Amino acid sequence: MTQVFDPVADDYDRWYDTPKGLAIFRAETECLRRLTGKCPGRWLEVGVGTGRFAAALGVTDGVDPSAPMRALAERRGIRTTHGSGESLPYPDQSFDGILTTTTLCFLADPQKSLQECERVLKDAGCLIVGLVPADSPWGRLYQRKAAEGHPLYSAATFYSSDEAVRLAAVAGFRLQQAFSCLLSPPESVARDEEPHEGIVPDAGFVAMAFAKTSSDRPD
Repeated sequence: MTQVFDPVADDYDRWYDTPKGLAIFRAETECLRRLTGKCPGRWLEVGVGTGRFAAALGVTDGVDPSAPMRALAERRGIRTTHGSGESLPYPDQSFDGILTTTTLCFLADPQKSLQECERVLKDAGCLIVGLVPADSPWGRLYQRKAAEGHPLYSAATFYSSDEAVRLAAVAGFRLQQAFSCLLSPPESVARDEEPHEGIVPDAGFVAMAFAKTSSDRPD
């Protein structure tokens, strides 16, 4: 995971307090909550950032390479560890749930990170992946900003929902359920938007729940 967030951690966090940032945060959080609420136990967020999503969703642990971001997460009560998604500093089968929210796009090797998630997740655990699909209006906007030299988006590689599902399958996961939000175009974010079940075309945010394929094997 890149450390482009180090110099902008405070500004990045404050953006979620703006009217648009707060509306997006609420919509995405509700989308994720429909899935995280079905899997009780100890949770880890990979790429915990400033801890806003973790704190809102009851995630206790977080890993991130950015010290300034982790400091903000710790103020929100998250137990953080320095580390990258590609080499998670935890023993095998440590967590009941793993959350990764708009993190895959910033990873140098998302395939390796998903394999690490499979390793540290318990056999009956849940992996929740939240992403901005590359082929959505929101994804296309961020890719245009990347081409213009945006300090964060220029370090990102955006993936479609289908690409994320394929990466997860190679790592040993199968898709169970999904919810989508941000169906409005980027210039007009709807307030109090309810999540829509499934992977909705053109949705600006998709949350997907995966189970380990190892849990399908007979005892």
